[in-house]
Amino acid sequence: MKVLLIDDHPLILSALQTVIEGLGDDVQVIGADSAAAARRLLKDSQEFDLVLLDLQLGDASGFDVLDEFRAAYPALPVVVISASDRASDVIRAIDQGAMGFVPKRSSTEMLSQALKLVMSGGIYVPPMSLGHEVPSESVPTVVGNPRLQQIQQAASAPGFQTPGSLDGLSLTPRQTDVLALLLQGKPNKIIARELGVSVETIKDHVAAVLKALGVSSRTQAVLAVGQMLQRQPDAQFSTWRSPA
Repeated sequence: MKVLLIDDHPLILSALQTVIEGLGDDVQVIGADSAAAARRLLKDSQEFDLVLLDLQLGDASGFDVLDEFRAAYPALPVVVISASDRASDVIRAIDQGAMGFVPKRSSTEMLSQALKLVMSGGIYVPPMSLGHEVPSESVPTVVGNPRLQQIQQAASAPGFQTPGSLDGLSLTPRQTDVLALLLQGKPNKIIARELGVSVETIKDHVAAVLKALGVSSRTQAVLAVGQMLQRQPDAQFSTWRSPA
């Protein structure tokens, strides 16, 4: 596995590189100390399997870089590794297409589990308390985003409950396929193309999946599945996906 690690702090970049390479003999980590350096590396090589992105970069906003990479390299999973563990940052990163969010305070074991989950097709969401944080004034774009506020309020409302297990969703094989592609951030049109059905059919399946999860949006679905996977530490996303 070839990993692109982007962090502008030399000591943290070196430490994370050592930790990630220690996760397996076949893991190769290439470090980039800026968004510009990361762009050059991705342009020169299309062989990366994963991008680990810090949100605080000296030459760019990590959220802007996340948007840029998701648009330019839609098949390349991006995981945010950040000193922040604010729920608003987690939600915003997942909402923008990140396949995971790992706080830098996490243990090596947690980082390993998160990366394995992402590489098997899942999305890692750290434990967090939704709807009960006081957003920082330093992130007005998050504070002023009504969609994020709506997601946080809905996720913390008394009626918001997620199923206790992935098996408890009782999804059909086709709905399971739709959920798997939905968690990869793919729009209805692409899901319809990959599964060979109409967009209207996919809309019906997405509605059924959201209802089974007890949520009302794709972002909430990502958070719900992430929380369920954390309650089932031995579960692997690939084990409950229906066969292709």
